[in-house]
Amino acid sequence: MAKEKRKALLELSNIHKIFPGVHALDGVSLDVYPGEVHALMGENGAGKSTLIKVVSGVHEPDEGEMYLRGEKKQFQSPKEAIASGIRVIYQELSLAANLSVAENIFLGNLPVNKQGKVDFKQLYSRAEQVLRDLNLDIDVKTKVEYLTIAKQQLVEIAKAIAYDPDIIIMDEPTSALSAQEIESLFAIVKMLKARGKAIVYVSHKLDEIFAITDKITILRDGEYICTENTSDVTEELLIQQMVGRELKDLFVKEKTTLGDVALKVEHLETDFVKDISFAVRAGEIVGFSGLMGSGRTELCRALMGVDRRKSGSIYVDQELLPANATSKAVASGIGMVPENRKDDGIFPNLDVKRNMTMAVLRKFRKGMSVNKKSEAGQVQEMIESIRIKTPSSSQKIINLSGGNQQKVIVARWLLNKKLKVLIVDEPTRGIDVGAKSEIYSLLNDMAKQGLAIVVVSSEMSEIIGIADRIYVMKGGRIKGDFTRDEVTQEKILSAAT
Repeated sequence: MAKEKRKALLELSNIHKIFPGVHALDGVSLDVYPGEVHALMGENGAGKSTLIKVVSGVHEPDEGEMYLRGEKKQFQSPKEAIASGIRVIYQELSLAANLSVAENIFLGNLPVNKQGKVDFKQLYSRAEQVLRDLNLDIDVKTKVEYLTIAKQQLVEIAKAIAYDPDIIIMDEPTSALSAQEIESLFAIVKMLKARGKAIVYVSHKLDEIFAITDKITILRDGEYICTENTSDVTEELLIQQMVGRELKDLFVKEKTTLGDVALKVEHLETDFVKDISFAVRAGEIVGFSGLMGSGRTELCRALMGVDRRKSGSIYVDQELLPANATSKAVASGIGMVPENRKDDGIFPNLDVKRNMTMAVLRKFRKGMSVNKKSEAGQVQEMIESIRIKTPSSSQKIINLSGGNQQKVIVARWLLNKKLKVLIVDEPTRGIDVGAKSEIYSLLNDMAKQGLAIVVVSSEMSEIIGIADRIYVMKGGRIKGDFTRDEVTQEKILSAAT
């Protein structure tokens, strides 16, 4: 007897979506089956986010067909997609910070009593059941604003799963999670898969893709490239299909001639970091590693004068930097690419040009106005030199992919000719493998030009690959100091724990 052919739960055929100046989706097809984890991969700008928004009712396709459980569909809104059993867990959180965990999970469908008021007893009970089912230890009565970013991400996942959807789309779900929390997420994914749910998993982390997925569909420049069984592909082939070329070596570390000390930190102390001392020479890349909560980001904030300095000294080119003055830090030649791109890096409602020149508008001053011709020319040069994918410099930055937003922030500081020290916190978070290689090359080039660079990363392979020296933090203190030649992942992990 012939084996019955499985039916796809979701079928996309020849999907097109066109925005002004961009053919975001150019004939993309995708079949998603129940009980499978299907990876959606591609460089930033490949069309992944647009495809997700078509499936979830945010965008209507200009051409092509979508079938759900064999029935033709075209959602007019996300509400219609949710009602049909499709939930999306976006990388950017959509929680109400001033409400409790329970209220966030059931927001829009809160249980009420006979008087029409929220039945908190029932609400808390239902929320506790959802979290218990997912094996998550989070107090449902706690306001979301008091949770770590990692726990907020887990609440976002619980919120999506609480309504028992058939299709769950996870967009970079581990970007803010620790190794232990990632294991918890994987356990949730496996549980959902066993229950027959279809999961579309978007991630740039190749180790995750090979660990958790069954199939992989690759997009490139808005076009469908291929769909493969995960077990049938290698990391090298996957990268080649995504970027359209071979990446011989993701980390190409070039030796640079080191200059004088550009940044010197002595016994720096804030409420979050303790007795931090180190130095960075011109042309040197110094990396900071450590587990989540080790104080890496807080160190960056202290160097920029965002967090109040309680004691210690910071010198830039031997000049003492005044405490607690971000403007003085920038004026002295320090720039920073923050960890949280959405909240601390971009001005979402401004265009690429204004986002890029925000920190250096003075250089374009012409009397009481801005020399728009000079500004536009230098911005365009920067767009071309670091390959920012945008229709034009007048495009709103919020419409760019995460990786291209990151490049704009890097370019913001590169336009400052007085830049001496660049602090980069999580340089490739949410960035695809091809763009990662470009960012690493960019950091190398900046070091060769004499910049002192401080890189903070939660990815040990990244830190080992690009840094000349590596400090490991734990509990707000430096617990390890390694040269490039002697460092290993085991040594970093030992110092961090």
